[in-house]
Amino acid sequence: MAMSIDATIDLKRQRGVSLIELIIFTLVVGTALAGVVSMLDMGVLHSADPLIRKQMQTIAEGLLDEIDQMPFSACDPVSNTNPTATTTAQCTPAGAYQQFGYPTAGVSPRSNFNNLGNYCSNAGPSAGTCSLLTLGSSTTAMPDLTGSTTGAPVGYWATVALTPENLWGITSNATAATMNVLRVTVTVYYGSDSLRLDTYRTRWSPAPMISP
Repeated sequence: MAMSIDATIDLKRQRGVSLIELIIFTLVVGTALAGVVSMLDMGVLHSADPLIRKQMQTIAEGLLDEIDQMPFSACDPVSNTNPTATTTAQCTPAGAYQQFGYPTAGVSPRSNFNNLGNYCSNAGPSAGTCSLLTLGSSTTAMPDLTGSTTGAPVGYWATVALTPENLWGITSNATAATMNVLRVTVTVYYGSDSLRLDTYRTRWSPAPMISP
């Protein structure tokens, strides 16, 4: 019995793929899957990054909150005996003005600090410059206000910088009498990453008095 032309066409349409077509399909799909897997690997590798950045931001904000609660006055809160002093010239005794440097009680713990200008790594409190204050290191946990490192994660560390700057028409420089505005810069580090927050403080008076 002779096969009709229509039947022949149907058989050709029902023919499976050739070996070459199958190989090409496999190569295309394999290449596409390799790209997808590579992207998934990168996602898994960096999935912790947002958590690290969040922790860095929390540390920076906490440190700024701590600094913002410190007085920023013309006179040293401990050595000054004139509660109505509004300028460095009115501090009593004459050398009891507040400028830069940690207090005589020491740089650690930070609970010794009683004024914004104490957040320096050099002795004060009437120094003319402020050296960068470093808290912790890449291998040492950051101490809290009391000096304790209990529970603090290792690998995070921070620096504090105080810079006199003019602000909104208020003149400010490193001279004690005219140090009216300070820019506070907190930078937190983790590995090669860093996060920086800045704020401004203006001097207010009269100076608070703190019993030594």
